[in-house]
Amino acid sequence: MEYLLNPEILTAQIINGLTIGGIYALIALGYTLVYGILFMINFAHGEIFMFGSFGGFAVLTLLSNNGFSTTHPTLSILCAFAAAILISSALGAILERVAYRPLRDAPRLSPLISAIGVSIFLQNAMMLFTRGRMQVYPDIIPENFIEIGWLSISCFQISIILGCLLLMTGLYIFIYKTKTGKAMRAVAENREAASLMGIDVNRIITITFIIGSALAAAAGVMVGIYYTQINHMMGFIPGIKAFTAAVLGGIGNVPGAMLGGFFLGLAEALGVLVMPAQYKDLIAFGLLILVLIIRPKGIMGEVVSERV
Repeated sequence: MEYLLNPEILTAQIINGLTIGGIYALIALGYTLVYGILFMINFAHGEIFMFGSFGGFAVLTLLSNNGFSTTHPTLSILCAFAAAILISSALGAILERVAYRPLRDAPRLSPLISAIGVSIFLQNAMMLFTRGRMQVYPDIIPENFIEIGWLSISCFQISIILGCLLLMTGLYIFIYKTKTGKAMRAVAENREAASLMGIDVNRIITITFIIGSALAAAAGVMVGIYYTQINHMMGFIPGIKAFTAAVLGGIGNVPGAMLGGFFLGLAEALGVLVMPAQYKDLIAFGLLILVLIIRPKGIMGEVVSERV
């Protein structure tokens, strides 16, 4: 408890919480976008996050071996993000077309089982490809710290937090200010009516999967650069926690997913100041249980369209 009274430790944990919270929020947005339109939970989303991280790792490793990353580190990282987004977006679109679209009118349990099966398949496919070995991201940019009095903040953490906020802001503007975003909201409100109004529902659903997958890919590269080590199982726990964040904020609610991610990250970071770190997962899922009991629709309310 005395750690909570130490401003240096408390501030450092808040920064840690915002960093991991931004990662949770980016992944949670994929869950909430898909649920808002299809009313299904894409439990393979954590593996899309994992594939994005491996895509960024492959590009950075290739550029590092060629010496390009030594002279152009920033450009190399941008290339890693671009490759990860491309791979995960393509994977998300393929999964929507192959695993989910044929089950769109089936009972809700069918796409859920399909999503779980896809998750297991992708985990094992990556395990076979990497032979189950841990992979280490190339150390392209040395970690630097900004000193503000007694406070020391990692530049990586600042970059991740700002990057997450920038992507979330871009998504919010896209959904509420663009023609495609309005079409997405129309499909979420009433799929049949949107189709009668001339909206290509299949195209909008595919775009939704692509956007959610792209955000997860960006989060995967951030995790790889920050934590340096990745493996084929890295998407499971962040995926479940991001789903928890989406439920905390209000499943189907885009601002709620953002808020839920940061809230969960801060709760975990501050919770380890009063209890052992091995109980960090208990904090996350304990919060989920409390919210489901006290406010089942989440902090900002679940977005559910009315069927008439």
